[in-house]
Amino acid sequence: MTAKRMLVAEAVVVGGLALALLVKEMPGIVREVRIWRMVGLRAGSRHPR
Repeated sequence: MTAKRMLVAEAVVVGGLALALLVKEMPGIVREVRIWRMVGLRAGSRHPR
């Protein structure tokens, strides 16, 4: 097996693992985005009273 084919195979494996992790974590990411929208994305940048 040549070095180029080995690099392509490794890239495919790493890409597949990253895609699988993203799909697995998608419900949690959606939940976090909903919470951020309810709270407001700029909640930490308010001026103190």
